Amino acid sequence: MTPPPLHGLRFAFGTLSVIPVRVSRWDREAARGGMLCAPLVGVVLGCGAALLALVLLFLGAGSLLAAVAAAAVPAALTRGLHLDGLADTADGLGSGKPAEDALRIMKQSDIGPFGVITLVFVLLAQVAALSRLYDDSWARGALATVVAAVTARLALTLAARTGVPAARPEGLGAAVAGVVPVRGAVAVALAVTGAAAAVGALLGTDDLARTALAVLAALAAAELLLRHCTRRFGGITGDVFGGLAETAATTALVVLSLG
Repeated sequence: MTPPPLHGLRFAFGTLSVIPVRVSRWDREAARGGMLCAPLVGVVLGCGAALLALVLLFLGAGSLLAAVAAAAVPAALTRGLHLDGLADTADGLGSGKPAEDALRIMKQSDIGPFGVITLVFVLLAQVAALSRLYDDSWARGALATVVAAVTARLALTLAARTGVPAARPEGLGAAVAGVVPVRGAVAVALAVTGAAAAVGALLGTDDLARTALAVLAALAAAELLLRHCTRRFGGITGDVFGGLAETAATTALVVLSLG
């Protein structure tokens, strides 16, 4: 019999990555464990992205190509799910239509002008920030790559907390909406922030403070988007989760690249 924590891990990796795992349970308990484990998915994806970036950097490819690789790996290992969610959320918000119509627009397979523009600028910001960091130091670049990936998934843990409703009765948003107790979400957020700051401290006192600030700023930006989407759509959807992840990752990278 599979222990309950393993069901949560399987749920997290099975829904948030392309890593082949067998998800045997889709109930609320498994979803709760999966959302609590979401930052661990970020650790794996972030380390993979940082590894490829460092290999390219050490082969002489330069910081820009290393940055492109660092941004591309998480996208590839999620089948672009979060980027697609970001684009759909931008189209829904930008449509200016009532919630029901906006949700219908988000569910369509095509991407509208708001989605395209948002994707372009978000990816440009990510690559520019990563290029600056890898150009400054391979260690800072690698740290930022992992921190951004972990923080992106941490934003999902917080978004799945009790009290945040689903906008639709079906889909990933409905499956995970409200499954995480607030205390559990806060505990995971504190643990991730502390761990990120501790790793940043290995590079210096300034990096400790900057890393902690990056995580907190990313969570704040994601929270603002979450509240706006909840008011606008009546709750969260799988697309909103993707938008939250990319917003958090981009904010963390921008803050880490400053100074």
